[in-house]
Amino acid sequence: MMLEVKDIRKSFGKTEILKGIDFEMDQGEVLSIIGSSGSGKTTLLRCLNFLETPDAGRIAVNGETLFDGERPESAGAGELRRKRLHFGLVFQNFNLFPQYTALENVTLANLLLAKQQPDYKQNRRAITERIVAEAHELLRQMGLSDRESNYPHQLSGGQCQRVAIARALALKPDILCFDEPTSALDPELTGEVLRVIRGLAEQHMTMIIVTHEMAFARDVSSRVIFMDNGLVCEQGTPDQIFGHPREERTRQFLLPFIQR
Repeated sequence: MMLEVKDIRKSFGKTEILKGIDFEMDQGEVLSIIGSSGSGKTTLLRCLNFLETPDAGRIAVNGETLFDGERPESAGAGELRRKRLHFGLVFQNFNLFPQYTALENVTLANLLLAKQQPDYKQNRRAITERIVAEAHELLRQMGLSDRESNYPHQLSGGQCQRVAIARALALKPDILCFDEPTSALDPELTGEVLRVIRGLAEQHMTMIIVTHEMAFARDVSSRVIFMDNGLVCEQGTPDQIFGHPREERTRQFLLPFIQR
């Protein structure tokens, strides 16, 4: 099992956001998480990426326990960074650094990590060339070879999101997470980004996608989770969830999509 999530709980003050989330994923699976705004989907992604610390539960990747009720930062910044590298996160609002070009946004994290390696000074040129070459290739895969020198303000929303995907892939995460990756885009640009994600799915990239694009979730996913009020209300294959939901709450949520 690549990812095991057990009884993840998270509260902010007296408000309980996640009330015991359980699911598992195998390598190469695409898991879509759907549900109403406020159901805890984004908080779950942030807990998996250790941008938020769960209050309880267990997270394991490839058999390695990353969280088991203890605050991960207690192990030190280096250990927390290592745990985060198992996951890549693509934010809904891109979060690119405006002062850097597309290429620099993609290379920045790897260059910073490389400087912490003991052999960096001796092999600086070769390491830098490798990181830049990998970034060139990722931007080529995103259809952005001719935009490498552009700054975020010179790119469309769809292009910015594709740079953000390349940036996440550059760190070679085990699991790539998307937090509503098309919510800030108009319909035409949404298609650009969804085509990229579909291509990653065809390459068997392990992904967790929080999305309101129901048709896309149905078509691209191996499995779908419907969250409601901080709980996994129902999970199953796309055919099960969209075609034969067992729970009344799932049916209510999907009714507008089914009636189209």
